[in-house]
Amino acid sequence: MAKIYRDEDISLEPIKSKTIAILGYGSQGRAWAQNLRDSRLNVIVGLERQGESWRRALEDGFTPINTREAVAKADIIIFMVPDMVQKSLWLNSVKPYMRQGTDMVFAHGFNIHYKVIEPPPDSDVYMVAPKAPGPMVRRAFMAGGGVPALVAVYQNVSGIALQKALAISKGIGCSRAGVIETTFKEETETDLFGEQVILVGGVMELIKASFETLVEEGYQPEVAYFEVLNELKLIVDLIYEGGLIGMLRAVSDTAKYGGLTVGRYVIDSSVRDRMKKVLDRIRGGEFAKEWISEYEKGMPTVNREMKELENSLLESIGRKIRELIHRGFR
Repeated sequence: MAKIYRDEDISLEPIKSKTIAILGYGSQGRAWAQNLRDSRLNVIVGLERQGESWRRALEDGFTPINTREAVAKADIIIFMVPDMVQKSLWLNSVKPYMRQGTDMVFAHGFNIHYKVIEPPPDSDVYMVAPKAPGPMVRRAFMAGGGVPALVAVYQNVSGIALQKALAISKGIGCSRAGVIETTFKEETETDLFGEQVILVGGVMELIKASFETLVEEGYQPEVAYFEVLNELKLIVDLIYEGGLIGMLRAVSDTAKYGGLTVGRYVIDSSVRDRMKKVLDRIRGGEFAKEWISEYEKGMPTVNREMKELENSLLESIGRKIRELIHRGFR
């Protein structure tokens, strides 16, 4: 079983005297910067240009500076720009200006695990990965709570890299809920697998296939939308609150029986076999290479698929249904 670290197990001491540079001020970067500052740590915000993020940081009471200047001042550098931007940022604005022995911190293991970024051998490299979007990390902190997180160490030059990772997690409030130690490999591979087979890819394809099946069989698309998509949120909320068994206890007996007996017919052993193949591609690095190539070409596949989905009957009906729902709450 995993060890869970909580607030009382962790000290801020390992990072109290450090200058922490947050590179990027998007969803997670903004939350981390504000939470760390509220935890009385020394935070600076480094940005590439004076755009929207710069303006927002100023409004939040920070004095943002150029990335290179922030890197030169930092004892701890936290990468808060998107995964596929990190390599360019590293090569152009971080690596040439980073002082010897500066810590490198990530919120996701992709670039380190797949060696897109190869850190210097004298740096501690560790990860703190909150299991919630940035705005929720901030809201939970301000309410006196926190969201769970994963921590991992890739390079432990100082001998206290884990303690520093835990201190960061405490500074952003995650240890109020609980922090689990993992590895860069485990976090990266399970995160990609979850996104592809269930959280984004799997759920999306189940919804599309269910909707299209009902419509092709002559049912009204509006009714199909309610049954296969709109009600999904209610079911997910029940699962979130009480697990699968809590959800089953909350639905009708008819739904229980149908779900327990038919679900495994649809998601059968052949689906699990394909899931294992997906995991093999992630483990072997094939997906990472494919995604990096896709990004470098300007994301043609993503753009094409997004456009097709936006113009689909499912999304057209969805816009109409969501308007009805929103009207009901006005």
